[in-house]
Amino acid sequence: MPARAAMFFHKRAALRQRALLAALLTALLALTLLMTGCTNDQAADNARTDSSSSWDSGSPASSPYASTATAAAPNIATFGIIYPMAHPYYETVTESAKAAAALRGVQLIVKAPDEANLEQQIRMMETMIASQVDGIALDPIDAEALVPVINKAVQAGITVICFESDSPSSKRAAFIGTDHAAAGAQMGHMLSELLGGRGMVVVENGMTRMKSLSERLDGMLTYINEQTDIQVLEVQYNEGSETRALAQLEKMIDDHPHFDALVSMDALSGSASVLVWKAQGLNRYSLTFGMMPEIQEAIHNGQITASLSQNEQLWGTRIIERLLQAFAGETLPLFDDTGTLEITKEDTALLNATGGNK
Repeated sequence: MPARAAMFFHKRAALRQRALLAALLTALLALTLLMTGCTNDQAADNARTDSSSSWDSGSPASSPYASTATAAAPNIATFGIIYPMAHPYYETVTESAKAAAALRGVQLIVKAPDEANLEQQIRMMETMIASQVDGIALDPIDAEALVPVINKAVQAGITVICFESDSPSSKRAAFIGTDHAAAGAQMGHMLSELLGGRGMVVVENGMTRMKSLSERLDGMLTYINEQTDIQVLEVQYNEGSETRALAQLEKMIDDHPHFDALVSMDALSGSASVLVWKAQGLNRYSLTFGMMPEIQEAIHNGQITASLSQNEQLWGTRIIERLLQAFAGETLPLFDDTGTLEITKEDTALLNATGGNK
């Protein structure tokens, strides 16, 4: 692990190229404008849905995830995206996927349980299989439990790719995302730089059986144990529940009043930390994974110290491109590494300078 982490950190300079950062912040600006300034055109677009929004999917028709994007040109294929839960973190992915689908004549069906729910994810997969979609992009809650239904889709002639979190023992065609063990090690390095290699840390993670989150945590803990004198006081799992994430974070703060830093391993934990830091006026380090307008604003306002973006703004377009390649009979790369990028307050100032600060 140390050698792997060292190789990873040698690449950090390349990952922090301003062109990549500008692309991320541009995507965040576009999403911020979309979320805060709904127009009549937007409302009309949201109204253009088909019967997929009323499927027995666990998501109400009013959910932003129970929607489709239809291109002006005749549809050449129908693809589905299934998230682990409905959360603003995935809206960047949805919007970029919709734009790419519309340009390429692809009908897009996007689904997510209201909260993380394995049974609902399986039911959504079954529904898409029965509807004979041409490809599915899945962010699996449980890498092993979803193997049978992924394989069932593939046996039915439907290409399945995973993104963010993988299911490598399934017959999925490809994985789009990051090396989560290396990303966890990078988070450990970021933490060590802030704390000078020593201190007390609390950690909140997401779903116990989500492969990306377990790899991320293992990578960070390995780096901390081997390279620092940092003490991890407690690790909690929210299991995909926003209410649980908030309650656990408040309890950890009460139980460990002298902690130096919090690491939020998933989007729900990151959102909960922003609420707690605002409510309690905490002046401690807070680090998280992933970027969305809420996190960008929290970094600018000081509720979050830094975030490790997985370049989520690339996922939506990449999903459409890879599924189209598979639809055309091309072989896909097994691992599409979108890398990581550390975002701090200094970096968010670039977006605010362009007028993106709300």
